[in-house]
Amino acid sequence: MYIIIAGGGKVGYYLAEELLRSKNEVLVIEIDPQRAAMLSEQLAGDVLHGDACEAATLDAAGISRADLVAAVTGDDEDNLVICEIARLKGNARTIARVNNPRNEELFKRRGIETTISATQAILSQIEQELPVAEVIPLLQLSSGLQLIELRLSERSPVVGRSVREVLLPPESLICLVVDPGGVPRIPSGDTRLNAGDALVVVTRAESIEMLREAVVGTAHGMDT
Repeated sequence: MYIIIAGGGKVGYYLAEELLRSKNEVLVIEIDPQRAAMLSEQLAGDVLHGDACEAATLDAAGISRADLVAAVTGDDEDNLVICEIARLKGNARTIARVNNPRNEELFKRRGIETTISATQAILSQIEQELPVAEVIPLLQLSSGLQLIELRLSERSPVVGRSVREVLLPPESLICLVVDPGGVPRIPSGDTRLNAGDALVVVTRAESIEMLREAVVGTAHGMDT
């Protein structure tokens, strides 16, 4: 794959290093001339000095043939602009680093579905360690889909029901049921749900609250 990385900070550098190690063609765009020169030495020249927010810079980087653009600068506004220009100039998939989790919805509204938030990732890990958390974000997938975990308490409206009896929001699917002992099983329509079970569900981001109400039956727990 040909991958353009916009932003040559620590995230961009280590990302480029790993992708090059995996035999991908990688180009890092860095706006700071000194940082660009240093990266060029460390990455054997796979660096372009320039502003990735400018269409001319992305053209010089070969955006028309890029398979993927990763906007990983420390500025959410810049990352959004880079992704939008990349989508207009070529057919590359775009991935954006989001530094402020509150901006994730803005990215989605602008059509940038794949975002990475370090804050959200750490929060998700913390939520997994909290016994009281009932809705836990696990992974953001493409096209607005998310993988979440729902923990069933005794007050859950679906306890005692089979999977086929659970009314889920559109485009939602129970992929895995994990019992209180940590044993996973792929559910069938007849699988009975019990208190203490954890359900791994694929759903759309906008359906999470509806899913919470249908499965958990409470608005308590940490927000996603």
